[in-house]
Amino acid sequence: MAINIRALPRKEYLCRGNAACPGCPETLGLRYVGMALGDKAVLVVPAGCSSVIQGIGPKNGFAIPTLNIVFAAAAATASGLARAFQRRGVDAQVVVWAGDGGTADIGFQALSGAAERGENIIYICVDNEAYMNTGIQRSGLTPYGAWTTTSHRGKKGHKKPMPEIMVAHRIPYVATASIGYPWDFIAKLRKAAKIKGFKYIHLHAPCPVGWRFDPSLTIKIARLAVETGMWILYEYENGKLKLNPPSDRLLDPSKRKPIEEYIKLQGRFKHLTEKDIEELKKYVEQNWANIRAMLEAQEKQQLSS
Repeated sequence: MAINIRALPRKEYLCRGNAACPGCPETLGLRYVGMALGDKAVLVVPAGCSSVIQGIGPKNGFAIPTLNIVFAAAAATASGLARAFQRRGVDAQVVVWAGDGGTADIGFQALSGAAERGENIIYICVDNEAYMNTGIQRSGLTPYGAWTTTSHRGKKGHKKPMPEIMVAHRIPYVATASIGYPWDFIAKLRKAAKIKGFKYIHLHAPCPVGWRFDPSLTIKIARLAVETGMWILYEYENGKLKLNPPSDRLLDPSKRKPIEEYIKLQGRFKHLTEKDIEELKKYVEQNWANIRAMLEAQEKQQLSS
Protein backbone atom coordinates (compact mmCIF):
# COMPACT_ATOMS: atom_id res chain seq x y z
CA MET A 1 0.00 0.00 0.00
CA ALA A 2 1.68 3.25 -1.16
CA ILE A 3 1.64 6.13 1.34
CA ASN A 4 1.58 9.72 0.10
CA ILE A 5 3.14 12.07 2.65
CA ARG A 6 0.76 14.85 1.59
CA ALA A 7 -2.22 12.66 2.51
CA LEU A 8 -1.10 12.16 6.12
CA PRO A 9 -2.85 14.18 8.86
CA ARG A 10 -1.16 17.42 9.86
CA LYS A 11 -2.47 17.13 13.39
CA GLU A 12 0.14 16.35 16.04
CA TYR A 13 -1.09 13.43 18.15
CA LEU A 14 1.82 13.48 20.59
CA CYS A 15 1.93 16.67 22.60
CA ARG A 16 5.11 18.63 23.26
CA GLY A 17 6.64 18.59 26.71
CA ASN A 18 5.88 14.94 27.40
CA ALA A 19 8.09 12.88 29.70
CA ALA A 20 9.74 10.68 27.06
CA CYS A 21 13.48 10.02 27.19
CA PRO A 22 15.64 11.47 24.39
CA GLY A 23 15.52 9.21 21.34
CA CYS A 24 12.47 7.32 22.64
CA PRO A 25 11.07 4.95 20.01
CA GLU A 26 7.59 4.94 21.57
CA THR A 27 7.06 8.62 20.77
CA LEU A 28 7.88 7.87 17.13
CA GLY A 29 5.53 4.89 17.07
CA LEU A 30 2.67 6.83 18.63
CA ARG A 31 3.07 9.58 16.03
CA TYR A 32 2.78 6.96 13.30
CA VAL A 33 -0.39 5.56 14.90
CA GLY A 34 -1.93 9.05 14.78
CA MET A 35 -0.86 9.52 11.16
CA ALA A 36 -2.32 6.16 10.17
CA LEU A 37 -5.62 6.16 12.04
CA GLY A 38 -6.32 9.82 12.78
CA ASP A 39 -9.16 10.79 15.10
CA LYS A 40 -10.75 7.33 14.98
CA ALA A 41 -8.06 5.87 17.22
CA VAL A 42 -8.79 5.10 20.87
CA LEU A 43 -5.83 3.77 22.87
CA VAL A 44 -5.78 1.23 25.67
CA VAL A 45 -2.41 1.49 27.42
CA PRO A 46 -1.31 -0.85 30.23
CA ALA A 47 1.46 0.05 32.67
CA GLY A 48 4.71 0.88 30.90
CA CYS A 49 6.83 3.64 29.43
CA SER A 50 3.91 5.12 27.49
CA SER A 51 1.96 5.59 30.72
CA VAL A 52 4.78 7.85 31.92
CA ILE A 53 5.04 9.62 28.56
CA GLN A 54 1.33 10.29 28.61
CA GLY A 55 1.14 11.54 32.17
CA ILE A 56 -1.97 11.54 34.32
CA GLY A 57 -4.48 14.31 34.85
CA PRO A 58 -4.88 17.61 32.98
CA LYS A 59 -1.36 17.48 31.49
CA ASN A 60 -2.06 14.60 29.15
CA GLY A 61 0.71 13.93 26.63
CA PHE A 62 -1.52 12.28 23.98
CA ALA A 63 -4.05 13.99 21.72
CA ILE A 64 -5.77 10.60 21.41
CA PRO A 65 -8.50 9.32 23.78
CA THR A 66 -6.63 6.96 26.10
CA LEU A 67 -7.64 4.48 28.77
CA ASN A 68 -4.88 3.51 31.20
CA ILE A 69 -5.26 0.01 32.56
CA VAL A 70 -3.41 -2.49 34.73
CA PHE A 71 -0.67 -4.66 33.23
CA ALA A 72 -2.64 -7.86 32.75
CA ALA A 73 -5.92 -6.49 31.42
CA ALA A 74 -5.19 -4.49 28.25
CA ALA A 75 -6.67 -6.93 25.73
CA ALA A 76 -9.67 -7.69 27.92
CA THR A 77 -10.38 -3.99 28.43
CA ALA A 78 -10.00 -3.27 24.72
CA SER A 79 -12.43 -6.12 23.97
CA GLY A 80 -15.13 -4.57 26.12
CA LEU A 81 -14.47 -1.10 24.75
CA ALA A 82 -14.72 -2.29 21.12
CA ARG A 83 -17.99 -4.10 21.83
CA ALA A 84 -19.41 -1.02 23.57
CA PHE A 85 -18.53 1.21 20.60
CA GLN A 86 -20.15 -1.27 18.22
CA ARG A 87 -23.30 -1.46 20.34
CA ARG A 88 -23.59 2.33 20.36
CA GLY A 89 -22.76 2.73 16.66
CA VAL A 90 -19.56 4.70 17.32
CA ASP A 91 -17.03 4.67 14.46
CA ALA A 92 -13.80 4.14 16.42
CA GLN A 93 -10.71 1.96 16.13
CA VAL A 94 -9.64 0.48 19.46
CA VAL A 95 -5.86 0.02 19.66
CA VAL A 96 -3.90 -1.67 22.42
CA TRP A 97 -0.46 -0.11 22.83
CA ALA A 98 1.44 -2.48 25.12
CA GLY A 99 5.07 -3.23 25.85
CA ASP A 100 6.78 -6.58 25.60
CA GLY A 101 6.21 -7.37 29.27
CA GLY A 102 2.54 -6.48 29.03
CA THR A 103 2.26 -8.66 25.92
CA ALA A 104 4.50 -11.72 26.13
CA ASP A 105 4.44 -12.13 29.90
CA ILE A 106 1.94 -10.44 32.23
CA GLY A 107 -0.71 -9.67 29.61
CA PHE A 108 -0.50 -12.86 27.56
CA GLN A 109 -3.57 -14.58 29.03
CA ALA A 110 -5.90 -11.69 28.11
CA LEU A 111 -4.19 -11.31 24.72
CA SER A 112 -4.65 -14.98 23.84
CA GLY A 113 -8.27 -14.92 24.97
CA ALA A 114 -9.12 -11.83 22.91
CA ALA A 115 -7.44 -13.35 19.85
CA GLU A 116 -9.30 -16.64 20.27
CA ARG A 117 -12.62 -14.77 20.52
CA GLY A 118 -11.83 -12.71 17.42
CA GLU A 119 -12.33 -9.34 19.12
CA ASN A 120 -12.32 -6.45 16.66
CA ILE A 121 -9.20 -4.61 17.89
CA ILE A 122 -5.66 -3.85 16.77
CA TYR A 123 -3.10 -5.05 19.30
CA ILE A 124 0.37 -3.45 18.99
CA CYS A 125 3.25 -4.93 20.95
CA VAL A 126 5.83 -2.16 21.32
CA ASP A 127 8.88 -4.36 21.78
CA ASN A 128 11.83 -2.63 23.48
CA GLU A 129 12.96 -6.05 24.70
CA ALA A 130 12.84 -5.50 28.49
CA TYR A 131 10.79 -3.96 31.31
CA MET A 132 12.28 -0.51 30.76
CA ASN A 133 9.84 1.51 32.86
CA THR A 134 10.55 -0.42 36.07
CA GLY A 135 14.32 -0.70 35.82
CA ILE A 136 15.38 -2.66 32.72
CA GLN A 137 14.49 -6.18 33.86
CA ARG A 138 14.49 -9.09 31.39
CA SER A 139 11.24 -10.08 29.69
CA GLY A 140 10.17 -12.99 27.54
CA LEU A 141 11.16 -10.86 24.55
CA THR A 142 14.67 -9.96 25.73
CA PRO A 143 17.12 -11.45 23.18
CA TYR A 144 19.81 -13.99 23.92
CA GLY A 145 22.91 -12.55 25.56
CA ALA A 146 21.43 -9.16 26.41
CA TRP A 147 22.36 -7.55 29.71
CA THR A 148 19.51 -6.41 31.94
CA THR A 149 19.39 -5.69 35.66
CA THR A 150 18.08 -9.22 36.19
CA SER A 151 20.40 -10.92 33.68
CA HIS A 152 23.79 -9.47 34.58
CA ARG A 153 25.72 -12.04 32.56
CA GLY A 154 23.32 -11.94 29.64
CA LYS A 155 20.03 -13.70 29.11
CA LYS A 156 20.47 -17.41 28.38
CA GLY A 157 17.36 -17.98 26.27
CA HIS A 158 16.06 -16.50 23.01
CA LYS A 159 13.06 -14.25 22.40
CA LYS A 160 9.61 -15.77 22.73
CA PRO A 161 8.28 -16.02 19.13
CA MET A 162 5.21 -13.84 19.69
CA PRO A 163 4.25 -13.21 16.02
CA GLU A 164 4.36 -16.96 15.35
CA ILE A 165 2.33 -17.62 18.48
CA MET A 166 -0.30 -15.17 17.26
CA VAL A 167 -0.32 -16.78 13.81
CA ALA A 168 -1.13 -20.05 15.58
CA HIS A 169 -4.30 -18.39 16.90
CA ARG A 170 -5.50 -18.26 13.27
CA ILE A 171 -6.37 -14.58 13.42
CA PRO A 172 -6.83 -12.73 10.10
CA TYR A 173 -3.79 -10.47 10.30
CA VAL A 174 -0.36 -10.62 11.94
CA ALA A 175 2.48 -8.28 10.99
CA THR A 176 5.91 -7.21 12.16
CA ALA A 177 7.08 -3.62 11.89
CA SER A 178 9.91 -1.31 12.93
CA ILE A 179 10.05 2.32 14.01
CA GLY A 180 12.89 2.63 11.49
CA TYR A 181 10.43 2.02 8.61
CA PRO A 182 7.49 4.34 9.25
CA TRP A 183 5.79 3.95 5.83
CA ASP A 184 5.68 0.18 6.30
CA PHE A 185 4.18 0.52 9.79
CA ILE A 186 1.60 3.11 8.72
CA ALA A 187 0.53 0.96 5.75
CA LYS A 188 0.12 -2.07 8.01
CA LEU A 189 -1.94 -0.09 10.52
CA ARG A 190 -4.27 1.12 7.78
CA LYS A 191 -4.62 -2.37 6.37
CA ALA A 192 -5.37 -3.77 9.83
CA ALA A 193 -8.03 -1.11 10.40
CA LYS A 194 -9.92 -2.37 7.33
CA ILE A 195 -9.93 -5.99 8.51
CA LYS A 196 -12.66 -7.22 10.84
CA GLY A 197 -11.48 -9.29 13.78
CA PHE A 198 -8.34 -9.47 15.88
CA LYS A 199 -5.18 -7.95 14.38
CA TYR A 200 -1.68 -8.16 15.88
CA ILE A 201 1.30 -5.95 14.95
CA HIS A 202 4.69 -6.49 16.59
CA LEU A 203 6.67 -3.24 16.51
CA HIS A 204 10.43 -3.38 17.10
CA ALA A 205 11.43 -0.36 19.20
CA PRO A 206 15.11 0.11 20.18
CA CYS A 207 15.45 1.84 23.58
CA PRO A 208 18.52 4.08 24.12
CA VAL A 209 18.35 3.78 27.91
CA GLY A 210 17.91 0.02 28.22
CA TRP A 211 20.04 -0.94 25.23
CA ARG A 212 22.84 1.46 26.18
CA PHE A 213 23.30 3.48 22.99
CA ASP A 214 23.40 7.18 22.13
CA PRO A 215 19.84 8.60 21.64
CA SER A 216 20.82 9.92 18.20
CA LEU A 217 21.18 6.30 16.98
CA THR A 218 17.61 5.08 17.51
CA ILE A 219 16.65 4.99 13.83
CA LYS A 220 20.05 3.68 12.72
CA ILE A 221 19.86 0.75 15.14
CA ALA A 222 16.25 0.04 14.19
CA ARG A 223 17.25 -0.16 10.54
CA LEU A 224 20.32 -2.27 11.29
CA ALA A 225 18.14 -4.81 13.08
CA VAL A 226 16.31 -5.31 9.77
CA GLU A 227 19.35 -5.02 7.50
CA THR A 228 21.26 -7.68 9.46
CA GLY A 229 18.25 -10.01 9.49
CA MET A 230 17.88 -9.84 13.27
CA TRP A 231 14.36 -8.47 12.73
CA ILE A 232 12.26 -9.61 9.77
CA LEU A 233 9.50 -7.45 8.27
CA TYR A 234 6.53 -9.52 7.11
CA GLU A 235 2.78 -9.86 7.24
CA TYR A 236 0.64 -12.95 7.56
CA GLU A 237 -2.82 -12.31 6.15
CA ASN A 238 -5.53 -14.96 6.00
CA GLY A 239 -3.03 -17.79 6.14
CA LYS A 240 -0.51 -16.37 3.64
CA LEU A 241 2.96 -15.07 4.45
CA LYS A 242 4.49 -12.10 2.62
CA LEU A 243 7.90 -10.52 3.18
CA ASN A 244 8.04 -6.72 3.10
CA PRO A 245 10.90 -4.50 1.86
CA PRO A 246 13.75 -4.59 2.58
CA SER A 247 13.36 -8.04 4.15
CA ASP A 248 12.01 -9.45 0.88
CA ARG A 249 15.54 -9.45 -0.59
CA LEU A 250 17.27 -10.73 2.56
CA LEU A 251 16.33 -14.38 2.12
CA ASP A 252 19.76 -14.46 0.49
CA PRO A 253 22.24 -14.30 3.43
CA SER A 254 24.80 -12.52 1.25
CA LYS A 255 22.48 -9.51 1.07
CA ARG A 256 22.45 -9.05 4.85
CA LYS A 257 24.87 -6.93 6.83
CA PRO A 258 26.92 -8.73 9.54
CA ILE A 259 25.07 -8.86 12.86
CA GLU A 260 28.19 -7.44 14.51
CA GLU A 261 27.27 -4.06 13.00
CA TYR A 262 24.04 -4.17 15.01
CA ILE A 263 25.30 -5.48 18.34
CA LYS A 264 28.53 -3.45 18.55
CA LEU A 265 26.54 -0.20 18.97
CA GLN A 266 24.69 -1.49 22.04
CA GLY A 267 26.20 -1.55 25.52
CA ARG A 268 23.87 -4.36 26.57
CA PHE A 269 25.88 -6.69 24.29
CA LYS A 270 29.42 -5.50 25.12
CA HIS A 271 30.20 -8.60 27.20
CA LEU A 272 29.36 -11.10 24.43
CA THR A 273 31.94 -13.74 23.57
CA GLU A 274 32.56 -15.16 20.10
CA LYS A 275 30.53 -18.18 21.19
CA ASP A 276 27.61 -15.92 22.12
CA ILE A 277 27.77 -14.15 18.77
CA GLU A 278 27.76 -17.50 16.98
CA GLU A 279 24.65 -18.47 18.96
CA LEU A 280 22.91 -15.29 17.82
CA LYS A 281 23.91 -16.01 14.22
CA LYS A 282 22.42 -19.52 14.48
CA TYR A 283 19.22 -18.00 15.85
CA VAL A 284 19.00 -15.57 12.93
CA GLU A 285 19.59 -18.32 10.38
CA GLN A 286 16.96 -20.55 12.00
CA ASN A 287 14.39 -17.74 11.83
CA TRP A 288 15.13 -17.26 8.12
CA ALA A 289 15.00 -21.02 7.53
CA ASN A 290 11.52 -21.08 9.07
CA ILE A 291 10.41 -18.20 6.83
CA ARG A 292 11.88 -19.90 3.76
CA ALA A 293 10.11 -23.18 4.58
CA MET A 294 6.76 -21.39 4.95
CA LEU A 295 7.17 -19.57 1.63
CA GLU A 296 8.16 -22.79 -0.16
CA ALA A 297 5.17 -24.62 1.30
CA GLN A 298 2.88 -21.82 0.09
CA GLU A 299 4.35 -21.97 -3.39
CA LYS A 300 3.85 -25.75 -3.59
CA GLN A 301 0.28 -25.40 -2.43
CA GLN A 302 -0.43 -22.76 -5.08
CA LEU A 303 1.09 -24.94 -7.81
CA SER A 304 -0.97 -27.96 -6.78
CA SER A 305 -4.27 -26.07 -6.57
